[in-house]
Amino acid sequence: MTTGIGAVCANFGRDVEDNLDQISAHVADARSRGVALLAFPEACLGGYLSVLGSGRDGSHSDAPEDLPPAMDVDGPELRRVAALARDMTVVVGFCESDGTDRFNSAAVVSGEGVLGVHRKVHQPLGEGLYYAAGETFAAFDTAIGRVGALICYDKAFPEAARALALDGAEVVTCISAWPASRTASADDLADDRWKHRFDLFDRARALENQVVWVASNQAGTFGRLRFVGSAKVVGPGGDVLAQTGTTAGVAYADVDVAATLEGARRAMFHLGDRRPELYGERVHA
Repeated sequence: MTTGIGAVCANFGRDVEDNLDQISAHVADARSRGVALLAFPEACLGGYLSVLGSGRDGSHSDAPEDLPPAMDVDGPELRRVAALARDMTVVVGFCESDGTDRFNSAAVVSGEGVLGVHRKVHQPLGEGLYYAAGETFAAFDTAIGRVGALICYDKAFPEAARALALDGAEVVTCISAWPASRTASADDLADDRWKHRFDLFDRARALENQVVWVASNQAGTFGRLRFVGSAKVVGPGGDVLAQTGTTAGVAYADVDVAATLEGARRAMFHLGDRRPELYGERVHA
């Protein structure tokens, strides 16, 4: 059975009401196209950090002018997303509060409510000064099958996507606020080196795990950041099925997930052909 999948590339700032209006409009358009899964960018509810520096420990970071608003998983913002989603599965990024810490989180939501939350594990460029790190990778059961969620820099680590695939994820959504390089910027975003890395990670993670990969991203600018866009849907062979390019838009693709995965895994099944007894010690070194 063919499933409509969409990856949103758009600009989301601090105005949560405006964010929800954008989400509503995109969900309505996606529903009119028969889409069952729609992924929005990282921090689409409340915006990203306004600036990040270059030091690994944050020592060279400029402090953000303001922080994203903290939200509860059971709060009104995600309840509104659930009401908009109805029979669709929607993935949104938000600043989660557990009452003590803040997390950069992705919520997998349907009309039934929040089906699961992923807290960003890997934190680049001083982000850890403002967010606690997540500690788990898990896939969630949805109306379209098992869906895993990652956030931005998580995609640079093969183990993260592999953990989701081993947990049965058929589709992995990786939502991002992935910027262009600040130290060797290109006039044309299409030539930006960080844009090329973004695209390579998407295709590699899809291929090595033989999953459908859905990559959303912020567009435009926020503070001093310029985002590379490049939302896309990638098949389990690493083939790009739909993409937005560097400008705002939505990448839509119709995919028979079960049949596509079965076809990709028939001759060479990467997950089934693993030799985990040989990897353990070195992976944890």
